[in-house]
Amino acid sequence: MEKAARGKKDIVLGYVQSLGTQEHRSMMETAYVYGSRYQFILITGGPVLKHLGVNESSHSSGVWFLHCRVHSGFMTPMTPERCPLTRMRKPLSTLSLHAFLQLMEAPLVSEVYDDPSSVQPPQFPYQQTPQVFLFSRPATEHLDLDTATALAWRLRGLALLLLVHRQSPAVRTPDEYNAAYRLPEKSSEVKYLTLHSLDEVLDIFINQEKEEEEEEEEEDEEEDDSHFGNVDDEIAATVFENRGNLLDMDSITQLTSENFHTAVAQSSLTVALFYLKWDAVSMAFLSSFIEVAELLADSEVHDVQMSAVDCGEWTDLCAAQPGSAVPFQPITAFPSVLLLRPRESAQPYRGMLGSEALHRFIMMSRADCPLLLSTQDDVTSFLQDVSHPELTGYKPDRVVGLFKTHTPTGLQVFTAAAKSLRGDVLSGLLTDGPAEKWAAGLAVDLPAVLVFPSWRTHTHPSALPASSSAEELLTHINTARLHPMPELTVENLPSFLWLGKALLILFVGEEEDEIGRRQNQALVEEMRGVVELGGWRMERYLPCWIHLGRTPAGMSVLGSYLGSMPPLPALVLTHLPSGGGVYQYPPNTPIAASSVLLWLQRVEDGAESPAGTLGEDSWPPAADFYDFLNIMDTQEADSTQQQSPKEEEEEEEDEEEVDVKEHLVSNEATHDNLDSNTHSEL
Repeated sequence: MEKAARGKKDIVLGYVQSLGTQEHRSMMETAYVYGSRYQFILITGGPVLKHLGVNESSHSSGVWFLHCRVHSGFMTPMTPERCPLTRMRKPLSTLSLHAFLQLMEAPLVSEVYDDPSSVQPPQFPYQQTPQVFLFSRPATEHLDLDTATALAWRLRGLALLLLVHRQSPAVRTPDEYNAAYRLPEKSSEVKYLTLHSLDEVLDIFINQEKEEEEEEEEEDEEEDDSHFGNVDDEIAATVFENRGNLLDMDSITQLTSENFHTAVAQSSLTVALFYLKWDAVSMAFLSSFIEVAELLADSEVHDVQMSAVDCGEWTDLCAAQPGSAVPFQPITAFPSVLLLRPRESAQPYRGMLGSEALHRFIMMSRADCPLLLSTQDDVTSFLQDVSHPELTGYKPDRVVGLFKTHTPTGLQVFTAAAKSLRGDVLSGLLTDGPAEKWAAGLAVDLPAVLVFPSWRTHTHPSALPASSSAEELLTHINTARLHPMPELTVENLPSFLWLGKALLILFVGEEEDEIGRRQNQALVEEMRGVVELGGWRMERYLPCWIHLGRTPAGMSVLGSYLGSMPPLPALVLTHLPSGGGVYQYPPNTPIAASSVLLWLQRVEDGAESPAGTLGEDSWPPAADFYDFLNIMDTQEADSTQQQSPKEEEEEEEDEEEVDVKEHLVSNEATHDNLDSNTHSEL
């Protein structure tokens, strides 16, 4: 890898004890940002560590920067086999690695003609780096420069070295001193020294580094949870907190490229989780996935095989292209769950990443789709019975198709739509005489598709028109399932946002007694009156309500809309197609259907001022130093201008001669194109 990179790219070599750790994630995130500038290599052990002088029994991760590119300025000559390397002395994290790489781009030696006390402290992005000053005289200028260069290489990653020319009139430092240094926490104070060897300078910073490490260890002992404040989200914090609890994978089947087809063929239903060990969301959901597997085993559900694919290990399986033997598209989002059946296309799971929602989806997916019904009793049982005891209390939506068997086209469309709805909707099929008899009682003509939403009684289904395709029928079914005045929850919110309508949301508080419950119910009924009274004018809006007792997250939503919590009940209009304004119905005005319609008209006419605005979908960095996206944009712009086509051809010819030894996990030429945004594993 050094031979291939020499003269072209510097190498960032990372060592982690195992994949899936926080350190592994930091390496992957940094490789994603800097992949076009540096060649990233990841190792988990092996002979490379001996070359680096690392004891493999050590529990600490490490990073080394190999200076393989031909740098301008001062640089020690490269040996025929090795590039000079610099070890990162800080613990491995995304931010420490980012700061380390920034420091590797700093000039090796800077020449100044001012007194050290007049030199500016290091500017962004080196503001946390000490400065070391050496003095040069005209008679020994070249020797002093060589000395400074040698010391700079030994201080690489620890401090910035500046060579001060004494012949400048601005230099006022007494001749008895031949060195000085400035620490970042004391940027205005310069300490002067008289040194007899370069090792004395190294001792200053190495001892200071040890003191800082000891202080950090003491702080860690006092506050074990201090790390959580630095983790970028709650999910990652949870994974880090549970890092010592090894997951019991015995209840799930580990799928690989070798056993995938055999395992799927042996089970009528295989639920496969595609995950990455270094992804926090994947690891958090993996524990819920195992919980569902254990729950199915305890319930003696033997027709479902719970399995998982580590996409960091089996990339060929997860990235299989269309036309290959696998029944799914390449996996591009993690974690992903697919339901696999022999000789059928995969069905994606799009529900919440929790054990309860996944378990319910799997149990409903086990039912026949559609279930063949032959009598009126079968229909009654289908509409009223619970498909499995563990789903007691949950009312799924149901769909019944009424067809004649001699009209196969409509029947095929319904069957295809029913299979697409597995896990979300229970579907049944009634044909010929029984279908005609039941249709007559409902005053519908065959063929017909009846939708029984969970929020409506079974005596008043929605009858859908005939559809020419499964996609069209699915659209009609999903529209019929939507409640005209739904209660928003965390789980169902995405399905309503998908409609693209403006949200007219009524926020009600938790009831303390029966009177409060009746008041809330009256408010909801009044909002239903808005829909009926508004008629076609309400088609652009989705009237809905949030019960803050059952959905506490609604309080933070309401507060973010208006800047503070208003008195309840509160009626808010948001997600308008025309802009990001949030409008609040006058708090002291009773909520009545006619008054709400007049208020909506004033909003449409521009006569109402917004009470708040939706936050923009932007996540700016906390500081310029952490603007990783800007760094990536810069890298991409630079990489496109680095080489001409002729140079790229010559580079490819050179790399074909490179012999990468047995330390590579794969003998594929992962390094053939060093400008690709990838990393290699030794």
